[in-house]
Amino acid sequence: QVQLVESGGGLAQPGGSLRLSCAASRIIFSLDIMGWYRQAPGKQRELVSNINRGGSTNYADSAKGRFTISRDNAKNTVYLQMNNLNPEDTAVYYCNAYGWRLGSRYNYWGQGTQVTVSS
Repeated sequence: QVQLVESGGGLAQPGGSLRLSCAASRIIFSLDIMGWYRQAPGKQRELVSNINRGGSTNYADSAKGRFTISRDNAKNTVYLQMNNLNPEDTAVYYCNAYGWRLGSRYNYWGQGTQVTVSS
């Protein structure tokens, strides 16, 4: 079973930065699309950003200009550099990977990492 393991969450002050990492294990092929979602208390899970194997990226409006997503295809690892954080960024951040292999769609989730932005 493929596992996505996140790291890098924690507490940051408003205006500060955090870098999230997500590594896929137990996998023998390159994941198609990797990305990050977040879920704040009482809210639905929402897409923050994703990136395909070719490096094309997609960002939520709230992340544009502040967050940067990148990936290492050889390591099946995705990163999210978050700058100029504000309290509205407080949420559990989930790594996601999806795509198609051998005619079947796959969709994997990490366990989530807490990001708290507070002074």
